Amino acid sequence: MSSRRPRKKATPRQRSHSARKKPLRKRKQKAARSKARSRGTGTKTKRKAAGGHSPLFVFFFWPYLIINRLVTNWPALLRIPAKGISYSACAGATVLILGGLSYFLRSLRYDMSQVAKMPQRSIIYDRNMKELGRLHGAHRQVVDLAQVSPHFRRALLAREDKNFYQHHGVDPRGVARAVVENIKRKSFAQGASTLTMQLARNAFGLSTRGPKWQQLDRKFLELALALRIEEAYEKDEIMQHYMNLIFWGGSIHGVEAASRAYLEKSAKALTLSEAAMLAGIIRGPNAFSPFDDLANTKKERDSTLDSMVANSFITDLESKAAKTEPLHIRPENRRIIEDSYAMDAIRRDIERHLDKKYIKQGGLKIITTIDKDLQEAAERHLNSKLSEIERRPGYRHNTRSNWQSTPPGQRKTPDYLQGAIVVVENRTGAIRCIVGGRDANESKFNRAIHARRQIGSVFKPFVYLAAFDQGMRPGSYVDDSRLKPGQIRYAPRDWDPKNSDGRYLTTVTAKQALMDSRNTSSVRIGNYAGMESVRSVAHRSFAMTIPSKASSYLGSWEATPEQVASAYTIFPNAGTRYGPHFVSRILDENGNELWVHKPLGYQAIDRKGAAWTTSSVLQATTRSGTASS
Repeated sequence: MSSRRPRKKATPRQRSHSARKKPLRKRKQKAARSKARSRGTGTKTKRKAAGGHSPLFVFFFWPYLIINRLVTNWPALLRIPAKGISYSACAGATVLILGGLSYFLRSLRYDMSQVAKMPQRSIIYDRNMKELGRLHGAHRQVVDLAQVSPHFRRALLAREDKNFYQHHGVDPRGVARAVVENIKRKSFAQGASTLTMQLARNAFGLSTRGPKWQQLDRKFLELALALRIEEAYEKDEIMQHYMNLIFWGGSIHGVEAASRAYLEKSAKALTLSEAAMLAGIIRGPNAFSPFDDLANTKKERDSTLDSMVANSFITDLESKAAKTEPLHIRPENRRIIEDSYAMDAIRRDIERHLDKKYIKQGGLKIITTIDKDLQEAAERHLNSKLSEIERRPGYRHNTRSNWQSTPPGQRKTPDYLQGAIVVVENRTGAIRCIVGGRDANESKFNRAIHARRQIGSVFKPFVYLAAFDQGMRPGSYVDDSRLKPGQIRYAPRDWDPKNSDGRYLTTVTAKQALMDSRNTSSVRIGNYAGMESVRSVAHRSFAMTIPSKASSYLGSWEATPEQVASAYTIFPNAGTRYGPHFVSRILDENGNELWVHKPLGYQAIDRKGAAWTTSSVLQATTRSGTASS
């Protein structure tokens, strides 16, 4: 047996005494572990109280959390569908809010002042500020709302937007109706566009073409822009801008231009029937044009009148009376826009000087060099003189009167006698009038600037000018006999030009040779001046290069009437030539100067006296020479 005695249990007093003996470090470690456990328990309690979600999660998904709390105690049969419906509604609302914000931000890129900008055609004035016509831009005449018939205002509302004065750019009922119709038809045929939305589309040039998703995107952008337009403008201002901006077919924009184009009257004088007709055209300007299909136009008019009755704008009796009223559409012979050769030349000159963006926008004031009174007189005189020639006995060609008497469907290209006139101001090169034929509506070809013809003896003064520049005098004698082979440089051996009177003189003065327009002596004078000298004068006078051959001395090459007229200005200008031009100044719609012509002349010859000498001989030619008659 072991001799060890069993250990006695320590009494409480002994245990307490032992505990006091434990090191202080261990007691501190135990206290720290206890405190940590206590802190951990408190954190878990807080997290549990917050549902286990971070503040950021709560911020974004609070609607769903509220839904969860509301339906927590519901039976599962009700709780699950309720959650599904509520979640879908929240998601839909979120998409709408974010989408709306996105389109609103996109709409901020568009300048609302653009809505009130109405590009019109540029007005062309003559040198005395008399209107010649209009070019470029939209065929539009801007008018105030008060200058439009009340009949048209009511017809427009009945046809396009009956709730215009009740909504704020978007018609909720119209949108709902359009959505239902589009679902039925599986298309975007029904757009629910209000007048304000249409104005946004036209003012900012939003495209209506492209795939369906692009059309839908454009529609949402229209909605955002419409809301901004409603904030920026009063209702009557919106309607006025709409009336002036909207497209009516062809090149016609705005109610005033449409009224004058289709009915030959102002928009203020429109009857109920006419107003309904114009309102009916808007949805299909080309399809419902009275110029193309009057029966279809009347159908749309009657439909508009029915809408006016349905919306209590007019009575049924007024509608029936308007439907029986005949429509006096502009007759076909007055539908052609009056054109002129002067306007054609002006248009070309503008396009050389002005940026395309200004031309396209229009609304400019263009002051030209044309004198309207002189222009009209020249047009009358040319036609009168050519008609006189056509009436001469034995005239064997077609006449203009015969051509005009032929039914339009049987007419060929105009083959009657034509002519051209160009009048140039010597000291500036300004074109005072230009006539390119007898009627620009019958023949568009502008002979004044495009018809190249052999100029013949018209060139002889320039040959003499080159000779005078080389030292020849008007009193110098020149051989006038027939030309002999090898006598003239740049001439074929068998070349034998003849004088018009059939006579050949031993000698003749240079002055008399020019006054009588003699060929043989003129060729010898050209040979004296030298081919290169003559070609140099021609290049600087006509702005073109002539052939290096002896026949060029007699004008065997081609030029236009404008080139000839411009070249002749060097004689009274002591040899200085100014380029021909049609436009003096171009102003924007506010009167600011965009472009101004600055005459720049240059010397066509070296000696100014040579030009004065030639000019003196030409004056004598009109008194006693070939031009005296």
